[in-house]
Amino acid sequence: MTRSIHLKAKVEGSLGLVASWVQRNGYSGYEPADGNLSWLFALTGGRVFPMRVIQQVVLRAPFNIRPLLGISPHGSAIGLGYMAWGYLLMYRLNGDDSLRREAITCLDWLVANRSPHSGEFSWGDPYEYATRGGRRPLGKPILIWCALIGQAFLEAYELLGDERYLRIAESTGNWMLTLPREQTDRGSCLSYVAYRQASIHNSNAMGAAFLAHLGALTKNHEALSVARNAMAYTCARQRGDGSWYYGEESKYHWIDNFHTGYNLSALKSYRDATKDDSFDKSIERGLRFYKAYFFETDGRPKYFHDKRYPIDIQCAAQAIETLATWAEDDLECLALSTKVADWTIDNMQAEDGHFYYRDLGWTKVKTPMLHWGQGTMVKALTVLLGKLSVVEE
Repeated sequence: MTRSIHLKAKVEGSLGLVASWVQRNGYSGYEPADGNLSWLFALTGGRVFPMRVIQQVVLRAPFNIRPLLGISPHGSAIGLGYMAWGYLLMYRLNGDDSLRREAITCLDWLVANRSPHSGEFSWGDPYEYATRGGRRPLGKPILIWCALIGQAFLEAYELLGDERYLRIAESTGNWMLTLPREQTDRGSCLSYVAYRQASIHNSNAMGAAFLAHLGALTKNHEALSVARNAMAYTCARQRGDGSWYYGEESKYHWIDNFHTGYNLSALKSYRDATKDDSFDKSIERGLRFYKAYFFETDGRPKYFHDKRYPIDIQCAAQAIETLATWAEDDLECLALSTKVADWTIDNMQAEDGHFYYRDLGWTKVKTPMLHWGQGTMVKALTVLLGKLSVVEE
C-alpha cells in the first residue's frame, strides 16, 4: 500500500508538470513527421521521394534541427484531441472545474480546425506527409486520428452531457462509414485514408472501437456491424505468437510496441461497448506477446519486439495506457504499467515538465513534441492514476 501511495504521488506530480508545460507553450510543439513544414518542401516539387528524405532526416536527427529549417512549434488536431481526452478523464477523477474548461477549450479548437477536405467532422495532419504508401496531402483526414478524436468527443458527451459532442461524433462516424473497405471472407478492413484503400491494422482496430462505442450509444446497427467485421479482419490476421504486423503487405511487415498497444486498447474499447467476447482468444494471445517481448525488467519499453533502441516516448505512453486499461482483466498489467511509468518519468521527463522524444542509447533526443509525448503521456498517466486511485481505496 505504501508503494502504491508513493507511485500515485509520483504519477500525479509528473502529470501536473507535463500538463503545465503544454499550457505554458500555448498547446504548440513539434511532431516527428513535420519535416515538410520546412522551407525545403518547396524544392521537392511535391514528389514523394524527396519529401520522404526531408521527413526522415528531421525525424531521425539526434538533436532538434527544425529551427534551422524554419519549422516553428505548431498545434495539431491529434495533440489537442489527446489533451481534451486527458482533461476529461482528470475531471472525471477529481471534479476540478478548471479541467472541464480546458477540455472544452481543446474541443472547441478541434471543432474550428476540422479538415477542409470533408463535409463531415474529420481531422488530418497540419503538414504534407510522405509514406511507403505514397503522398498524403496536408489536412487530408486519416482514420486513426478521426477514431481517437471521435472517442474524445464521445467521452465529452458521456461526461458533460452536451448533445453537440454526440452530433460531432456521429458526423465523424458518417465519414468513417464511407471509407473504402477491403472485403474478405475473414472480415473487412477500413481504409486508413478516404482516397484509396490502405489496410493498416491499428487504424482499422481503432476505427472499429470508435464505431462500436458510437453504435452502442446511438443504436446505429450499421456502425456496429462494420465495427465487428473490421475487428474480425484484424484478429483473423493475428500471427501465431500473438503479434500483429503493422499491415499485411510485405512492406509493412514489422512488429512494434505502440501499434500493438493500439490494437489491444481498441479490443478493450470494442468489448466494453458491445459486450462481444468472441475475440477474447486474440486478446489473450496479444497481451501475452505484448508483456513478454516489449519491456525490459526495469520497465524500459522497447520500440520493436526484438531490439532495444530506439526507446520512443510514444511506446512508453501507449504501454502505460494499454496496460492500465487491462488492469482489471489481467493482474500483471497494472504492475507492468506502473513500472513503465516509473522508468519513463525517471528517464524521459525534463525538469520543465515535457517528455523527451527518444533515447537512442548514445544520446537522448529532447525535442518537445505535442501529441507525440505530451498529449499521449497526459492521457496515459491519467488512465494509470485512475487505476491507482482504485487500488488505494
